[in-house]
Amino acid sequence: MLLEDAKKRYADLFEIDHNLDRLVKNIELLNYLNPLNIEQEKKTFFKSKFTYEPSFKYRKIKFNPYKMQRLFFSQRLEKIEDETIRNFYEEIIYEYSGLISCIEHIGQDKKFYYNNLKVFGTPKQRDVENAQFILHFSEEEDLEVMKPRYNVDDAVAYFEEFGKAYNFRFTIKKSTNISAAAMVLNASETLVLKRNHMFSENQLKVLANHEIGVHMVTTFNGKLQPLKVFSNGFKNNTETQEGLAVFSEYMSNSLTLKRMKELAYRVIAADSLIKGYSFSDTFDLLYSQYKLDKHEAWQITLRVHRGGGFTKDFLYLTGLKKVYDFYHSGGEMTKLLTGKVTLENLDVIEKLQELGLAAPSKFVTDSYANNSNENKKMDFILRNLK
Repeated sequence: MLLEDAKKRYADLFEIDHNLDRLVKNIELLNYLNPLNIEQEKKTFFKSKFTYEPSFKYRKIKFNPYKMQRLFFSQRLEKIEDETIRNFYEEIIYEYSGLISCIEHIGQDKKFYYNNLKVFGTPKQRDVENAQFILHFSEEEDLEVMKPRYNVDDAVAYFEEFGKAYNFRFTIKKSTNISAAAMVLNASETLVLKRNHMFSENQLKVLANHEIGVHMVTTFNGKLQPLKVFSNGFKNNTETQEGLAVFSEYMSNSLTLKRMKELAYRVIAADSLIKGYSFSDTFDLLYSQYKLDKHEAWQITLRVHRGGGFTKDFLYLTGLKKVYDFYHSGGEMTKLLTGKVTLENLDVIEKLQELGLAAPSKFVTDSYANNSNENKKMDFILRNLK
């Protein structure tokens, strides 16, 4: 079916999708969740010999949460005749509602944490056991490629060159107010780099395949779709999206045991939240018990304690395992690149494509097309995760 015919036939669906698109532009969680005073609080924390509880400051919300919630729930979903698609959009509205509640309560500790649980969940015992399984392996990596020696300007040049393999244009910005070394802002098609970070050769390769190879690819594929929900995100898309991104690291042969241990430590840190650990408690767990470098321990602790307790980080490992198993069972990866989609909603993607309401992926992750993975130990680990 031609797109114009589909738009006429499913006019009510397109109207609801357009309304949601207009509303969701205001609720990019990471825009609000990254503290504004990271460096100052880090200095104070280290000066206190790791006993001070950081007090983070956050951006002011630019919308009225109550009014925004009301607008989301005022959508006339009963106009969507197809039950599968109607239920799909209902789940998405609940997801967006959860994100609004998260943003509304950033910095309010327990209120934020419990709202975060509704959207992202928390590690199960199986996830913690998987993390501990990974931590048992000893590292045998090339130390030269792991040395931090490239500044942010070197990184900008690297990512610009890497991006030439894809026929889309994105913006690169530098910031001191992000908790990761790099992140993609979907709405503005921007790759944000941490200004004062030093990158290793391996980390540049990891981030290029992760951020550009997947997050940017799904951003641009999503924006080419007739329905905006592909760009704004399916329910619980974080797990699949991060799984795809780390799987791209694996397929490009840049996923190291050190990186896998980093993902494992994130699970351990996220699990510490449900045990009631404070910021300094989680830091002490990573620094004293697991013997992490103090800067690495700070970084992982910051990621999970920002906002008041943010569990998203445990989903990188669960998502990687699901995507790895999907690929090795003969699954078609390109459908998972059509936007900010989920493995659980493959049937919905297929249905929308059959109805002329979704298009195949224009851009395909380079590492998926050119599998260069040679790491047998990594295969052993991924095969044996529960």
